[in-house]
Order: sequence, then structure tokens, then C-alpha cells
Amino acid sequence: MPRAWTLLLAVACCASGASAQAPAAGVPDLGALVGRGASELAGVVDRFSTDLASVRRRYDATASPDQRRRMREFYTTWEGELRKLDFASLSQEGKVDYVLLTNHITYQLALLERQDTQRGETTILLPFADRLLVLQDARRNLSSVDARAASSTLAAVTRQIDSLRARFETPVTRGDTSVAAATRPRASAPAVSKTVANRAAENIDQLARVMQSWYEYYDGYDPVFTWWVRDPYRKLDESLKRYARTLRERVVGFKPQTPPASGTGSRASDAANANEGPIVGDPIGAQGLREDLAHEMIPYTPEELIAIAEREYAFSLSEIKKAAREMGFGDDWKSAIEKVKDTYVEPGRQPDLIRDLAREAEAFFDRHDWVTIPALAREDWRMEMMSPERQRIAPFFLGGESIIVSYPTADMTEEEKMMSLRGNNPHFSRAVVFHELNPGHHLQGFMAARYNTHRRLFSTPFWNEGQALYWEMFLWDHNFHEKAEDRVGALFWRMHRSARIMFSLRFHLGQLTPEQAIQFLVDTVAFERANAEGEVRRSFSGQYSPLYQISYMIGGLQLRALHAELVGSGRMGERAFHDAVLRGGPMPIAMVRARLAETPLSRDGSAPWRFAESLPPPIPFARR
Repeated sequence: MPRAWTLLLAVACCASGASAQAPAAGVPDLGALVGRGASELAGVVDRFSTDLASVRRRYDATASPDQRRRMREFYTTWEGELRKLDFASLSQEGKVDYVLLTNHITYQLALLERQDTQRGETTILLPFADRLLVLQDARRNLSSVDARAASSTLAAVTRQIDSLRARFETPVTRGDTSVAAATRPRASAPAVSKTVANRAAENIDQLARVMQSWYEYYDGYDPVFTWWVRDPYRKLDESLKRYARTLRERVVGFKPQTPPASGTGSRASDAANANEGPIVGDPIGAQGLREDLAHEMIPYTPEELIAIAEREYAFSLSEIKKAAREMGFGDDWKSAIEKVKDTYVEPGRQPDLIRDLAREAEAFFDRHDWVTIPALAREDWRMEMMSPERQRIAPFFLGGESIIVSYPTADMTEEEKMMSLRGNNPHFSRAVVFHELNPGHHLQGFMAARYNTHRRLFSTPFWNEGQALYWEMFLWDHNFHEKAEDRVGALFWRMHRSARIMFSLRFHLGQLTPEQAIQFLVDTVAFERANAEGEVRRSFSGQYSPLYQISYMIGGLQLRALHAELVGSGRMGERAFHDAVLRGGPMPIAMVRARLAETPLSRDGSAPWRFAESLPPPIPFARR
């Protein structure tokens, strides 16, 4: 039989339901892959993503004059072209993509304005930045280099940097060897906050990388360039390193370090020191929070979201006291947590525990048929061990394509080993392994790579982390945690996610310092102090968006409200609902609702969804 006929026959059999079992070797139901309800704008979104990637590759000097101009031009042009489309003629899926793309562009333009404001704050420390960045812009424009002029520019900028640096370096008075004297800026130094100085130091690191790329493009290939520029470039590079270090030590508060010899990797040394230095962060303020919440289509103020978190925390606190009483601790829930922490497995056995917990969760889902977990999604996840360095900012395991296990290594100190052992005990781990694997992050990535792939542009932690946290609440509702110790583990994380909303929003509003956030986690969630520090450092180090830490609980509650609206009313079944969320692709949860409930959409989106007003109350534990 010809191969084409064989394939068509297979599709027909699958589509007609001739085989109820999963196809062999993880091959999907091909009939289900035939395009149904596809968005007319999928190609538009794909083209936007592809063009955006091209523009970003072309204008690779971060925050250079050319890049700033071109990115603003790119977004505004696309915004205008979108307006020309006939919105009314689109299907609901097409309208969803139109709203998502418009929302994405609007937010990117707002971010450009925010970056302009931040750049203005650092100009007093980096008045030379554009003068260097235009050199990389000229290279990308394929302009011929004037080596002698470039040499003069580098030399002049180096003098300017050294002059600025000197204003922060006060010579130590004879006989005064105190740390305060060694780190005291001169009176003439620019008066800037730790936040601005830290941001400037990071910008200098970034600028140094751009200049390295610029220099290495010509060096050796253009002998005249090398003759003129080699020495000025080396002096500039060293000057940039010293200036960044001075800002970190004299203003931000890093411990003074002996500068390594030239060319011995001082930037790597500075990066390592960043995990040991003060936690500074970069609060975006009330206006920034309003912009970010609007982008996530969340019609609540930060204060309202904090109130929601406080209600969720109160429920968790009530439930963990019940579990503590069951364990013989009365209302002393912190003692119950301490007891649970001491159940850790011996070194070397954590991978076995994670494997068994992952399989247990998958079997639990199989018994209830709540969501489709394809055979290949069970087969293709992997396990790796987390490095000691990474554990300083990620004290608990991480997941996605692989699960990254956090557990002590032989080289850790005794204190570090015990905190890692206790913080990754079996009961804490049982409550979140499925958050990282199936049906959590691993299944999300698996589905996002196979359905509506154009929507990966709209990825949001409210879909990724919110969905994984939703499963934690869902399994709580279905008595996955029968033992009191397991309930303590689950409630530890649930309290943690409520606390994240409170401390992160208050930080960005300027109401809480990183040090106070650490103590808040110790007091309200009974974190190990080192783990609390790692959590706060991770939250404010710049690798996560400002709303990332609130996305777990808020996204989960949004999905919980949507589940009540669609499944609780009988409009959708459990499996159909969960599969539709996964296969629709990442997006703000309000737009998941627009897809599944078919809420009316205009060019500007749907009516504000006050999800908390229809949120079903959390379910107290009761034995069945």
C-alpha cells in the first residue's frame, strides 16, 4: 500500500475513534492534529516574532541610540498596521491573537519609556555611554572605521571614566584603617541611590561586552586599527572594570575586593561576588506596577492584590494549625514545620525520591482522567543536579524540560548542607514535584511546542507559574495530601506563594527593603534564613519580571475562578477544560477566558475581569 494511503487510513481510524488506546511509540492521534479553529492571525504573529528577532540581532548594542530609535520605530509601525485589519471579520481565535499582539506592542512601548527614564537616572554616572555605543552602531551600519578617530574617542572616554571614578575614591587618612574610611565617597561624588548605582554598574558590564565585540571584530583583521586602538582599548576595558567595581563597593555596599590582574577574568569575579553582596533590586514604583498589571489584564490595584494574598494566607495558616494539632504540636505550626524539615533523605538519595514522587503524581492523575499527559511527555523529562553556586539563589529544585534537583554537595559548609537537606525534605518536595513536571511546567512546555506555537511570544508567568500553582490547589481540593506531614508541606508552599505577593508588591511600592523581605519570609513561612535570602535575591536580581513572584498565586486563582465558571457550571468537562488551557498556548488568563468562554472582544480586549469576586472559597481538608 502506498505510504500516503497508509497515513490517510491511520488518520481516518484515529479520527473515527477506532482505537481508544494511545498509539505506539508516543505517536499522537493524527486526526486531532488536523487544523480546527485555527487563528487567522497565526501567520501575522509568527511574522512579527520573526521580524522582531531580525531587528534585535541587527541592533545588538543594548540601549544604543540606533537601537532605541529602531525598536520604537518597529513597534509603532506594527501598531499602525494592525489597526488596518478588519477586526470584526476575525474569528474568536483571530480576535484573541489581535488583542494579544496589540497588548504586547503597547507594553513594549511602555517599557521603552521606562528604560528612557532609568537611563536618565544613570546619565550622571554614565555620560560617556552613547559615545561608545555609537561605535558599535557604526560597525553594524557597515561604515568604514577611522582607527585614529576611534583611538582618540577611547582615550578621551577613559579619562572621563577615571575622573568620575576618582570622585568616589577617598584616600584613606593616615592611621585610619576602618572599612568606613576605605569605602567613603568624596563629597564631590554624584549623590545617587544604591539602586541607581547598581543599575549603572550593570550597564557598565553590558557596555564592556559591547565594546569587546566591537574591538574583536577589527583587531588583527585591520592592522591599522590594531596599531592605533589596541592600547587605548585595553586601558578603556580596565577602566570600565574598575569603575563598575568602585560603584559597587563605594555606593552599593559590596565588600571591597582585591582587583585581579588585567585579563584574569575580573568580570567573572564580580559576578560571583554578586551572589554574596547586598540585595538591591530596582523597584518600578506604582506607575510601573500599573503598566505591568495592565499588560497582564489584571484590573486590580497592588493594594487589592495584597488583600487577596492576605485572605489566602489566613486560610493556609488555619489549615496548617489543624495539621500541627494532628501531629501533636497544638497550634504551634512552626514546630510542625521543623519536624517535617527533619525528615530529609540521606545525601545521594534525593534523585530516587524525586523520581518516585513524579511517578506517584502521574498515577494519581491517571486514576482521575483530569488532563491528557501524552506518553512521550512521560518519557522525555530528565533529571539534573543543581550546582552549589546556583543553589545560593535557587535553594529549591526547578523544573521544565528537565527537573533540576537542589541538594547538598560535598563542598558545601555544614550549615549550607543542613539548610539544603531540610529545605528539600520529602513532604515539601511531594507538594511541588508535579508543579515542575507533569502536569506542570514540563507538560506546559511540551504542549506549547506543539499547539498554537505562535503564541509563545505572549508567554507570561501568570500562565506558566499560575497554572502550576493551580494544580497544587486542585490536588489539595482532591485530597492528594492525606497525611498531616504532607499537608504541612503543601501549605508551606501555599503560604509562601501568598507571602510572595505581599513582599514583592510592597518592595516595588517602596514599602519594604530586601532585608525586611527576608525577615518576612522567616516569620510568616518559617523559611530557613539562607533559603529566604536566596528567594529574595532571586526575586530582585533582575532575572525575573517585577510581577513574576505574584504570578503564582494570582494566576492560579484566576484559573480557579475560570474552572468554577466553566466546569462548575457544566459547560466543560474537567479534561476538556485542562487540555484546552494547555493547547491554547501561553497568554494572560483573561484571554484564556476569552477563548474558552467566548467573551465579547473589541480591539482593546474584553471587559475587565474581576475574577476574585467569583472565586470559590478554598476547601478545608476533610477526610473522606
